[in-house]
Amino acid sequence: MIPDHRTPVVTEMIWYRVGSADETPGKSGLAHFLEHLMFKGTSRHPVGEFSQTVHRVGGNENASTSVDYTNYYQRVPRERLPTMMEFEADRMTGLVLKDENVLPERDVVLEERNMRVANSPAARLSEQIQGALYLNHPYGRPVIGWHQEIEKLNREDALAFYRRFYAPNNAILVIAGDVEVGDVRPLVERNFGPIPAQPAIPAQRIRPQEPEPAAPRTVTLSDPRVEQPGVRRYYLVPSATTAAAGESAALDVLAQLMGSGSNSYLYRALVVDKPLAVSAGASYSSISLDPSQFSISASPKPGVSFAEVEQVIDGVIADIVQNPIRAEDLERVKTQLIAEAIYAQDNQAVLARWYGGALTTGLSIEDIRSWPDRIRAVTAEQVRAAAQKWLEKKRSVTGYLIKDTATAKREEKRS
Repeated sequence: MIPDHRTPVVTEMIWYRVGSADETPGKSGLAHFLEHLMFKGTSRHPVGEFSQTVHRVGGNENASTSVDYTNYYQRVPRERLPTMMEFEADRMTGLVLKDENVLPERDVVLEERNMRVANSPAARLSEQIQGALYLNHPYGRPVIGWHQEIEKLNREDALAFYRRFYAPNNAILVIAGDVEVGDVRPLVERNFGPIPAQPAIPAQRIRPQEPEPAAPRTVTLSDPRVEQPGVRRYYLVPSATTAAAGESAALDVLAQLMGSGSNSYLYRALVVDKPLAVSAGASYSSISLDPSQFSISASPKPGVSFAEVEQVIDGVIADIVQNPIRAEDLERVKTQLIAEAIYAQDNQAVLARWYGGALTTGLSIEDIRSWPDRIRAVTAEQVRAAAQKWLEKKRSVTGYLIKDTATAKREEKRS
């Protein structure tokens, strides 16, 4: 429960502890496919009724799948929460799937993959980098799935996955908004209480893990549609769940210091001081059940080589490792991060996502609430140590996005 009494609305989010990394090898995209099928109705509520009810009261709904979780949410006037919860509990076990709605939805997913990945050179490069970064872990599979495996998914696959993972003992319900715990608890007990647990769900999700990285890897993707070449580098780093005490917060601060905003070290080095690039940034994905990524990206100006850009990136990292971080820089980025956490409290849906994402990846409510304190406690030495330990070249995959000029010229001649 996340109380928010400023407006008479409520956000209901249900999070299942299952994502693309929990799929059976050879059936990539199954978690996301099932997410689509969860809107196909039950014996009590036929297809379309749930969504129509949400929209009729002026609400909104959606769902998403990640590597570690699948979530569904509705944001509605507070008096409509009982209806939403009844719908959500019903489809936890009452989903009805028929080939006439499963197979067309599979085509929808294939088209989604075409739009999001096949038709986007940048997305294709990210997919290739991710696959190269994880040699053994299922995080190397795309959440949406590989095309040749999606097109073989069927009704039986979806139902088997649904019956295996969708149960109250594998779910977290997050309610944010203008309601009280005393009012919501009876609703939860009435709607979800009668649903039996799924005893086959293991207490821990055990997956193949990555070996210690031994060598840097590179990926080059050329495409005639590329208008802006780019370089991206992903490092394999611990998540908030797998990191030692203080390490994840130090990586948060390091990413903010290196690549967030016009005062960041990478932006100043590549865009302002030596105008070699039109953009530069860095980010760290902390919410993950298993090891995650620290990413750096830059878009070179015309005539500037990738080698020139990478030399500057390596120089920024070396400078952080070898020289003390200025106290004013450290305080500035820590203040930015803490301010973002404060501003997020203005949006109940964002808060619900924070809690749901963290709780489904092994963190606790206390971990979420104490995050600003952990950021505040990060020292310059911890940031330096994180850069030295985790931003090692052998832990990285570097991807290059370039224009395929030969194919582009051939296509121009044909047109």
